[in-house]
Amino acid sequence: MPKIRCAVVGVGNCFAGLVQGIEYYKRHPEEKVIGVMHEKIGGYTIQDIEFVASFDVGENKVGKSLGKAVYEYPNKVRWTDAVSCCSGIVKEAPILDGIGIYVENMIKPIKQTKTVKQLKEEAVAEIKRTGARIILNHLPVGSQKATEFWAEVALETGCGMVNAMPVFIASTPAWAKRFKEKGLPVLGDDYKGMVGATIVHRTLAKLCDMRGTKIDKTYQINVGGNTDFSNMLERSRLQSKKISKTESVQSQLSQRLEDDQIYVGPSDFIPFLGNTKLMFMRIEGRMWANIPYNLEVRLEVDDKANSSGVSADALRYVQFALDKKIGGPLIGPSAWLMKHPPFQFSDSEAKDLADRFEKEGFNTPPSGR
Repeated sequence: MPKIRCAVVGVGNCFAGLVQGIEYYKRHPEEKVIGVMHEKIGGYTIQDIEFVASFDVGENKVGKSLGKAVYEYPNKVRWTDAVSCCSGIVKEAPILDGIGIYVENMIKPIKQTKTVKQLKEEAVAEIKRTGARIILNHLPVGSQKATEFWAEVALETGCGMVNAMPVFIASTPAWAKRFKEKGLPVLGDDYKGMVGATIVHRTLAKLCDMRGTKIDKTYQINVGGNTDFSNMLERSRLQSKKISKTESVQSQLSQRLEDDQIYVGPSDFIPFLGNTKLMFMRIEGRMWANIPYNLEVRLEVDDKANSSGVSADALRYVQFALDKKIGGPLIGPSAWLMKHPPFQFSDSEAKDLADRFEKEGFNTPPSGR
């Protein structure tokens, strides 16, 4: 199989977890790969993924080799001492709205002297020079303008795109149309973790709903200690994230909850937690004869291990789509892997659609939706 040649935007913790996980399994070929949903997608394994171009704004990352930059502060992932699926030098990206006030001192952005136009020209040239075919967007929550910048770069360079964060590209009809017209696949928006807060919440909410109970109210509270949670202290950056997480849960209910009866979102930053993410979830409802019940869950995960397998699957789905010349939003894979896909399904339906996409290239939006 040829390699899956990728460019990454945002050489942060999520990316560090992805490439160090690939390296871990390369060094332990005797082990079954845990944390992906398929060993092969379109014939591709995780060892077929390589990163040949990269872009960041941190002064301690720009200008360094990508293999070195993944270990730079404030990245916390230290699962391996080196990575071999990365090449090239990290190039400067435009900051735009990519840096929040709470993480500026942690990231220490480079002082930019080039215009956005110049940086776009350089990014386009770098992607073409390296032969990257997929752009993986790992920008921080709230990076609306910056994400749209990289969507434009993908369209201009003929790249597919994986949008890992909650700026709505694949799920916005205008962007979806542009990718479709260019014959380029886009998979988004906003990762579900492998066994993350939202996938657990929506699964249990669906179960309660299917079993005939009446859900009256529910919340999901998340805390963590990496730059992602520090960034989300800035509440103005959270609008799309809260929409993404809330709608993922609401979509599983036969009757929507009123807005003031559901809370789903990040809540606080606790530095010593590092990459550990804690989720606290509660569902309150009624059973037969209006008798009340409640359900509480505490989930503890490594935030980056939880997202990296999703990245590995998403990149392979997009490469498969490029091979088969399938453009536009990938309906099944997006519903299976993302919180805010173009179309919501139950998780079992989404998995069936993702499997059918990989087997048949089936990518037809549901009728009437």
